[in-house]
Amino acid sequence: MDYLALHQQHKEESISGRYITLEDIESLILKHQAEIIGQSVLEKPIYKLQFGTGKTRILMWSQMHGNEGTTTKAMFDLINFLHSDTKESNTILDNFTFCMLPMLNPDGAKLYTRENANKIDLNRDAQNLSQPESIVLRKTFEAFQPNYCYNLHDQRTIYGAGEDGNSATVSFLAPAYNQERDINEVRIKAMNVIVAMNKTLQQFIPNQVGRFDDSFNLNCVGDTFQYLNVPTVLFEAGHFANDYEREITRKYVFTALVSGIKFLNENDIVRNEIDDYLKISQNKVVFYDFVYKNVKINYDNNEKIINFAAQFKEVLNHGKVSLEAEIAQIDNLENYFGHIEIDAKGETYNDGESNFPVLEKKADFYLGNIKIVNGAQA
Repeated sequence: MDYLALHQQHKEESISGRYITLEDIESLILKHQAEIIGQSVLEKPIYKLQFGTGKTRILMWSQMHGNEGTTTKAMFDLINFLHSDTKESNTILDNFTFCMLPMLNPDGAKLYTRENANKIDLNRDAQNLSQPESIVLRKTFEAFQPNYCYNLHDQRTIYGAGEDGNSATVSFLAPAYNQERDINEVRIKAMNVIVAMNKTLQQFIPNQVGRFDDSFNLNCVGDTFQYLNVPTVLFEAGHFANDYEREITRKYVFTALVSGIKFLNENDIVRNEIDDYLKISQNKVVFYDFVYKNVKINYDNNEKIINFAAQFKEVLNHGKVSLEAEIAQIDNLENYFGHIEIDAKGETYNDGESNFPVLEKKADFYLGNIKIVNGAQA
């Protein structure tokens, strides 16, 4: 299967970028037989879409964290593929039933925040069920009785797949179901799907697939559903070089979704892929957006050479998300990489106010004659 051509054919062109709100996707939802299954804190509708008639039931939800819209885009690309009336799509719809919640947290999406309108992280509310959005998800889970759950998220640009300077463009996790992080048949099923998706993705983004930390927290939805004996897969859409709008990452999330479904459709025999799962490089915090090397500073009349880093903050301004680079770390960068690295070659730092970088200050400065604007070389 030519996954990249498939994505190009079925990509939902009406949505793009980092800022995905209910207003952006509501017309897409209403093209189908959508059901309103609840409301957010601010009384925005939470929609459910259901497709297929097959025995294997997959529940997937996106934008539990409102500022994580990459997987929402990929979900609509998948929906377009499922409705393409091809041999492949019809076979999938005959063998699977999908229950999709494209936006669990519409209030957080509008505000571009991780939390909901009550400032609660819904992915830490699986036990208390204190929020209306959490209750909607749990009731859907109980009514649908899925065979698999797909928990769809974004992760920050700070993550690498291991410690070798490869960005974690897509990461996965088969969450733990107990404190000991034991592996039972339920987790193995989730691991098997992840291994299949990883094998496909390695063809396109070698060494850029990560395995997320599996520390157990029953307050997390994925851990809870795994505890309730439903194989659950966490998806994390991460950074691809120069793809801050995450349009390239979106393509690889789609590829993972389709290849994982294809694996489940073609493999009835229970397999044990634990070793291959554990070989996937673990996610590590090893990146800044910018690293500046060999920079000369004058501090207390002493000259010395330092390295420092800047990181983008995502800021919502007038309905658009802007990336604003700030100084994030000074020295102590031995085990870190920059998505963009600039070697000053001993040139002097100057920002018009001081002769040395200051944490949390906007990343506009000169390195000798090199002008840096919003972190990047102008």
